[in-house]
Amino acid sequence: MFEPVIAPSGTLLGLLQRGRGDGTLHALAAPRAEALAALNQCVVSDPRQDWQVENRSLYYARLYLDLDGPLGAIESHLFGADDLVDDSDHRTGLALSVLGHLASYGRDDALMLLRRYAASGANWAWALDELALRDDDEGLRGLAAPVLARFPAGAEGEARLAAAVRDAYEPRPWCLWEESPEYGERLRAARQQGSFDRWQRQLTPNGPRPGWGVQAVFDWAAEGLRRGTPLHVPAARCLAAVAAPEDRCAILAAAAGAGGEAARATALHHLVLAEPENPAVLDLIEAAGDEPAVAAYERMCGPAAIDRARQWIHRPDALGAAAGALLAARGGPEDTALVLGALRSTVRGCGPDAQRLFALVDGAGRLSIGCAAPVLRHIYRETSSSHLRGRAARALASTDPSFAAGFAVECLWDCEETTREVAARHAETADARVAPRLRRLASDPAEEEDVQSAVRSRIAPESAV
Repeated sequence: MFEPVIAPSGTLLGLLQRGRGDGTLHALAAPRAEALAALNQCVVSDPRQDWQVENRSLYYARLYLDLDGPLGAIESHLFGADDLVDDSDHRTGLALSVLGHLASYGRDDALMLLRRYAASGANWAWALDELALRDDDEGLRGLAAPVLARFPAGAEGEARLAAAVRDAYEPRPWCLWEESPEYGERLRAARQQGSFDRWQRQLTPNGPRPGWGVQAVFDWAAEGLRRGTPLHVPAARCLAAVAAPEDRCAILAAAAGAGGEAARATALHHLVLAEPENPAVLDLIEAAGDEPAVAAYERMCGPAAIDRARQWIHRPDALGAAAGALLAARGGPEDTALVLGALRSTVRGCGPDAQRLFALVDGAGRLSIGCAAPVLRHIYRETSSSHLRGRAARALASTDPSFAAGFAVECLWDCEETTREVAARHAETADARVAPRLRRLASDPAEEEDVQSAVRSRIAPESAV
């Protein structure tokens, strides 16, 4: 698992790596060379905790526009020697996405870089997807020859081409090329082969069969575990379909560990759905305490599970974390102190990036725990996860009276659209920066619709006046 090196939150680089709104504001106030150096480092060394879900590309692209930044660093990164040996999405995906947004804003140098990389780069498919959304037909047609040259004639090349056509995120280039007399026949055959492959996979029998019983379901789950593919969740659904009242003793025995790890996990997941209020099921989960047992407990939300969560929340293990998450999501006002205590102890013991903080931060906001505001502000400042920071912002909106005039203003420049939406609904317009920023978000075609709807709800009444 890639772990990015994140600079301290008080530095310009640290702010930009986190995608905080203050990063943009500080960069625009800093010397241009210093701001560009920090921005380039972020784009060529992806700082995201989870690069597949966290947003940074629009955030960085907007800053390139504001700084009128050249793209030499991105070009060197894309066409460097590493591209010959590393075709991973993580290495180049952020840079290519930034170029895509810049191309949408009319930066022709970004469009040319994307075309060059689609023609010769290792991660050409990502670049082609970016161009599919931004380039004109003529530009895309010019890429047909270099892209299709990657798939030499022969069985292996045609199989790879069929997979590329089948898995393309944006089909527009392939459809354009299919219209060409030069490439049309080959691409039509590739598309048909890809459709056939998908249909064939869907027909491949690899799951339960009619007439199965409880033991057959357990055996199927065990086979999946041996292959390294845990199947206890779908197996539990199968168990619900085949189990009869006379099978209950066998299922309870399996949940206690009589039939092996896969059978125990399957039986536990079945029981939490079939008998959610049975204290014996919670006892079995507590006795096991391992990952499948915790996962089974996380599927429970009834009064018995909540009562047990009040006992387990002080545990330092995964079951204690699951109990905290359940109280944060389902607990009542009487659980405020427990959720607050879990939030504080998690930050002290695990730091501001701990995965278990997500549910606890949401719970602090849901329960409107005013005393949680200081620790929520700490998480907001220090976490390197833009998703967790966004959750902290939402929680602060309901717990911190100073949020509207404080962090909400900064959040208008945040990298996550959901955080910008929260800011658009709460930011205090007495701050001179707010109204111009709201107008810019409202007129930016790259901005998300939910953000623009929130902006319009704020500026429309003012415009009417």
